[in-house]
Amino acid sequence: MTAASLGVPLPGGAPAQARGGNKKVLPGFNLMLGYTLLYLSLIVLIPLSALVFKTFTLDWDQFRSAISSPRVLASYRLTFGASLIAALVNVVFGLLVAWVLVRYSFPGKRIIDALVDLPFALPTAVAGISLTALLAGNGWIGRYLEPLGIKLAFNPNGVAIALIFIGLPFVVRTVQPVLEDTETELEEAAMCLGATRWQTFRSVIFPSIAPALSTGFAMAFARAIGEYGSVIFIAGNVPMVSEITPLIIIGKLEQYDYAGATAVAVVMLVISFVLLLVINALQGWQRRRAGGA
Repeated sequence: MTAASLGVPLPGGAPAQARGGNKKVLPGFNLMLGYTLLYLSLIVLIPLSALVFKTFTLDWDQFRSAISSPRVLASYRLTFGASLIAALVNVVFGLLVAWVLVRYSFPGKRIIDALVDLPFALPTAVAGISLTALLAGNGWIGRYLEPLGIKLAFNPNGVAIALIFIGLPFVVRTVQPVLEDTETELEEAAMCLGATRWQTFRSVIFPSIAPALSTGFAMAFARAIGEYGSVIFIAGNVPMVSEITPLIIIGKLEQYDYAGATAVAVVMLVISFVLLLVINALQGWQRRRAGGA
């Protein structure tokens, strides 16, 4: 009987069974996998299944009427359109904020770095009230903009601004650690070879941060789709104009139309899931392309 057969650690610190390619490296893997599946079922799968099953209480005509009324369709356009715009804006400015925090040293840097996380800690209702106090017609900023014909509150503009506010930290915190790990020697080598700043960014920096950017975009987009608290105060909630889909769902619940609310929620769930699948597929393609390069 050898040390390897007993699983005795060999010189180098690793057990012989682990070195031999045994897949059961962690003890209790089957038990932990069972707990993981149970937890995900209780937290995710069962609530979503209940949502779908409740929708099955509607026949096809009732389902179609619930999800395709003009008011609901207008809320889809506003919710997904504003979420997309907010996520795209956050990709650009989130990258700029992360770049400044990583590449430059200046007084108050730690304070600004902490402020990035403020939308995480701030209750969404407080964020909505704060933005309304700033941008409304009698607000600190709005009072100077509305005489010029620029209205940023109680319309779709306010929805987009609120979604930008709550989504920015997702992009910054996703891109920031990747930038910190980026080797500046590659940038210096590119510049020594005659590359311009734009060429260096496009060919050296951007390929390394593109997966992180797409991840931050996906997280900001998904967060914006389901946002409610910060939006209802600044949106105005005018039907067909500035009414978001989560507010439609809340309205149906208040009217005890539970099946109609779940029908609209299922549509939101399916669209969000498909979009996240597409984004994840693009991320995988980017990683394979970067690995092949």
